[in-house]
Order: sequence, then C-alpha cells, then structure tokens
Amino acid sequence: MDIQTRSANATSDEIQPLGNASSITDIAVVPVVLAGGSGTRLWPLSREQFPKQLIDVLGQESLLQTTVQRLLSVPPFRWKVERPIVVCGEDTRFATQAQLRAAGVETHVIVEPCRRETAPALTLAALAALRGKEDAIVVAMPADHAITELQAFYSAIDTAVRYACDGAIVSLGVPPTRPDSGFGYIKTGSALENGARRIEQFVEKPAVATAERYLASGCYWWNSGIFVLRASVWLNALRMLEPSMLDACVSAYNRGTGDDDASFPDAVAFSSAPASSIDYAVMEHLGRTQSLPPGVVVPLDAGWSDLGTWDAVWGALEKDSEGNVASGRVALAETTESLVRSEGRLVACIGVKNLIVVETADAVMVADRSRVQDVKALVEKIRMQQAPEADRHRMVRRPWGYYDSIDQGDRFQVKRIVVTPGGSLSLQLHHHRAEHWIVVRGTARVTRGDEQFLLSENESTYIPLGVTHRLENPGKLPLELIEVQSGAYLGEDDIVRLDDTYGRS
Repeated sequence: MDIQTRSANATSDEIQPLGNASSITDIAVVPVVLAGGSGTRLWPLSREQFPKQLIDVLGQESLLQTTVQRLLSVPPFRWKVERPIVVCGEDTRFATQAQLRAAGVETHVIVEPCRRETAPALTLAALAALRGKEDAIVVAMPADHAITELQAFYSAIDTAVRYACDGAIVSLGVPPTRPDSGFGYIKTGSALENGARRIEQFVEKPAVATAERYLASGCYWWNSGIFVLRASVWLNALRMLEPSMLDACVSAYNRGTGDDDASFPDAVAFSSAPASSIDYAVMEHLGRTQSLPPGVVVPLDAGWSDLGTWDAVWGALEKDSEGNVASGRVALAETTESLVRSEGRLVACIGVKNLIVVETADAVMVADRSRVQDVKALVEKIRMQQAPEADRHRMVRRPWGYYDSIDQGDRFQVKRIVVTPGGSLSLQLHHHRAEHWIVVRGTARVTRGDEQFLLSENESTYIPLGVTHRLENPGKLPLELIEVQSGAYLGEDDIVRLDDTYGRS
C-alpha cells in the first residue's frame, strides 16, 4: 500500500493560507471516532467491559451515539462527509455495533484485537480512510466527550479542514475557563487566520499552581483530543517518528479480515505495535523538527467537556435550585451541590454537600466532589482485591442479548436471561454444572442433545451436566427466561463452544 504524501506539501517553516473554495471542493472528510477507552473514572456506572462511551451519561442516548450523530449532522460546507469509521476493542464490539444500529447510522467498525492506545487506533483508521480515496482528511475524536454548541463546533471543524487541506496537523484547543489540572494543554504561538494559532508545544497535565500560571498567561489552551489532518500526513509522520508502529499497523491491516461493515486487523501483527497516545507519538514533536508538517491549533469554544470525572458530569448537567443533579429513584433533603444517581434502588441523602453518589445493581460509590480524580486509583484497589465489580456489571451484555446474575450461593446461581428476536446462544456444553430454564416471556427454541423443541411461557426444561445445548429466540419479541445453575463450579469459563453465530471461539 502506497502511503506517500500526495497533496500535503507545507513545511514547518510556512503555514499556507486558508484554502479557497476551489481548493477544497468535494474533499473527502472521514470522521473517525476512537471508542476504545475504559472509562474507569466514571465507575461504578462505567466499567472496563462496558465503558462510559456506551452509557447514557447525559441523556437518553449513549455518548457514542451522540458523537457519531454529531459528526453526521455537519451542515453542508465545501467538503463532503464520508461514512464514519469507529475504532473499538474486541470486548465491546458487539455492544458498539448494536448501539450504532439502534441509532440508525452507517459506519465502518475497526475492531482492535488488543489495546494499544490512540496512536495505533488512528493509524488503522487512516489506512482505512486512504483505501479508495485520493487522500481523505480525517477528523478524529474520542467517543466520550460532550459538546453543547454545535454551530461553534462545526465552524471550528471547517477552519481546521481548510488548514488540513494545505498539509497542516491541526488540533482543536479549548480556551480555558479555570486552572484545571485534569487536562493536557497546548502552548499556542503566533496568530493565524480565523483565530487559529501556531502550535508551540503540547504539555502534560500540570500541577494546580502551573495550571494557574497557564490560565493567567493566556497562551495555553486545553487539549480537546480532537485532531484534523490528511490521512497521508499522519502516516508519514509515523514513518518518521514511530516506524515500528507504522509497520505493525500496516501489516495488521493488510493481513486482517473483514467486509464493508467491519475490519478485523491481524492480532499477532497488531500486538507488536508500541502502545502510545496520539499526543506522545506525534503531537508533542511538533515544532521540534523541521521535517514535520506545521502544527495549527484552532479554538473550540463550543461547550466542550471530556466528562473525565463525575464532577465534570455534574458540571455538564442541568441542576435544581440547590445545585443538585438527581437521576433515578432519588430523595434529597437539605442536600446541596451534589450529583446523586440511582440505577434501581431508592437513594436518599440528608444534610450533605458536594457529594457524588452513584448506585448500581452491585455497587455504590460515595465521593467528595473534590476527590473525583481518585476514582481511577480506587478501581485499581478494587481490582487488586480480585472483585469482579472492578471490570464488569452484574448485567452482562452479549451479542444475542444480556444476562443478569440476580442471586448466587454455594453450588447455585440464578440468572435472568433476555435474548433479542433472532438471537442465538452458542451451541455449548458445561463440564461442571447443570441448568434449569423457565420461560417467563416469549418463545424459546431449545436444542438439547439430539432433540430440538419449543418452550412457551410458564414452560421449563432441564439441561444435564455435559449435554450439548443451545437456546434461540425464533420470535419477533424478546425472549425472557430464568436460568438456575447448579453444580460444583459455576464460572463463565466453564463453557465449551462447539458452534457460534457470532464467531466467538
């Protein structure tokens, strides 16, 4: 695959003027949504196996759905928006694809076989964007951020695309409103057209005192994590700075499998790519070498938030007269400046201030709003205790639906299983447990050994230990049943899959 730069000729000594109408007519702009994050800072709502981009943190839709729809709703400029590319991990691909289908958007999903941070993820997307395109411009952004002022966002993207047309590496920077030590910063240089500036330096998250100096200087903007550049420019920058990463990603992409809807890079090749962020791999080198294209930062004053902490979520949501954000079954008395969220049980607070209270089916977190940066460390401590709540919810999503472990004890476990219409569990067997199935709603097609039969509501069956079985929903409504497992060992790894519709081993 030829990844030479074909139309990005600017050097670090000069920044071309904004492209005129004729120079960017019909340019292909490919939105790239990076959806591989773990989102542990919003625990217990967000977890490793169901991170924050898949959760309705701010409203009825997930952050992933909102991000993709935002990019597809760009008003007509002098460039054409192509089908978005979404990069996600193997653990979340079924949930990601299900949410995209539910949102009614057509995307191409690239499934990373292992996590290698954002730079390799963007590299896979750039390779996909180049295929069949002259040299697409990539607009890359995280899947889990919030933007409230859409017209300002679209205007910033338009300015960034114009600079990217002339070969610049463009970042969107947010003029800071407070000395926040939770963000990376961009040191800005000389002024360009339309409010843009040269990039002088990317800096890591500073201490509070340093962040205060940054704010006072007026020269530092928050790094939004949104980047706009030609696909070839990114790949050629990697060839110079991270050649082993580029080689691994090209090999993984070319040796991978897939179709028009999804790509599956080769796992062995991709695992050899160094793990690195976009900032560390490329952006922090801008201005340090004359060989790289110029760096431009465009101001983004559009109500941006990275929703990186529960305090940021509190700040992004509408509050009552006491400064509270309440969601779910919540009762508050003499409570102020707090976020209280219930996913099921009633949560009552009396006489508290500046708290974050989040309840889920299997965990409750209470934190002072000034300590929300410590949630990630708390999750690591829970993980060291080998508690499953660190990584997964009680309700576990599968490509065929989900199950909820509603009770368990010595030698037994009870699950509520919901199978979507047309869904099918794998043909499987267990070495250490037997199962009883009771249909609560819908119709089940059951394979048990050599026989196959239907079960309707209030009917049940028994799957003996070691017997091959499969559960399917042949109907048009969700199938709901109660499963009672009994045996010496009830772990999820006691599943021997013999055949699977979704390609799981």
